[in-house]
Amino acid sequence: MSSLPLDTVGMFDATANLPEQVAAAAEVGRNLSGLPRREMVEQVVVLGMGGSGIAGDILVAAAAPFMAVPVVVVKGYTAPAFVGEGSLVFAISFSGDTEETLEAATDAAMQGATVVVVTSGGELAKRAVGWGSPVILVPDSIPQPRAGVGAMAIPPLVILEEIGLFPGARQWIDQAFSQLTRRRDQLVEDDNPASALARRVGRTIPLIYSSGAVGSAAAQRWKTQVNENCNSPAFWNVHPELCHNELQGWGQHGDVTRQVLTVVNLRHDAEHPQVMRRFDLVADALREVVASVEEVRAEGEGDLAQLLDLILFGDFFSLYLAGQEGIDPGPVPALAEVKERLVSS
Repeated sequence: MSSLPLDTVGMFDATANLPEQVAAAAEVGRNLSGLPRREMVEQVVVLGMGGSGIAGDILVAAAAPFMAVPVVVVKGYTAPAFVGEGSLVFAISFSGDTEETLEAATDAAMQGATVVVVTSGGELAKRAVGWGSPVILVPDSIPQPRAGVGAMAIPPLVILEEIGLFPGARQWIDQAFSQLTRRRDQLVEDDNPASALARRVGRTIPLIYSSGAVGSAAAQRWKTQVNENCNSPAFWNVHPELCHNELQGWGQHGDVTRQVLTVVNLRHDAEHPQVMRRFDLVADALREVVASVEEVRAEGEGDLAQLLDLILFGDFFSLYLAGQEGIDPGPVPALAEVKERLVSS
């Protein structure tokens, strides 16, 4: 069984617990009072930042393609002007004190939206009482927001099913749980694909490429996990957009980029046929100007299972990268300092 040489808050164990976290979260959003009727919802808005905000990206990838109303994810201080009585707004903040989410959620509540709060407590939970908003409590035993992706992303999917906007959510969640269990059991072994990929990437900077809503959420998650768990830069982009701009940027500096960048392609079953071809064409173009081109292929039945599978793989990959460098993946002092200085100024 693998572990990390330095892990003061238990990030490895929290990551390995994702399947059980998803299963527990699937029960939390059921029979919640205060929800609007299906015919009253004109749009769904998800407010959140960082490790909480990824829940909105997961909702867009997994549920939005099946929904008859639009879904918008807001990562900032202001709720959209269109938010009103026909809006179902999920305000997601692990701590309950994320200032951007607090301001945007307050805007939404004042504009007449139905606000559903997902949090472990804090100021957001207090304000929810005044708004008469349903509150889903996230376990405060989770060591960091980014380790609570299941606890924050799954309840909104359940609520959408309860309302009638996302029929079949429970089946997709069950399939995701099954795949996460299989993948977790593979990735905690001493010699596994995530640790092997971490060794190949080494001290180069990962550039994560994928496609579509599933790949966009997964690639962004990989990038941010490398940032926070490894204290390392990382970057991401998606097909087909990158073929309209970024690809041209490899025309110079190959002597530098081949020493410092590794491309990691995240593949999944929802790729457009032309995107499949683009992966091959871009890989051929980049092999001479990057350290290597790697690939991780999603497994599981359905978009939610494949997305969470990629997320779990990336989470372990980032932890193994941290372990190689003797980095504690828990603390994020640079992020904490900015928050403290914003409060004190």
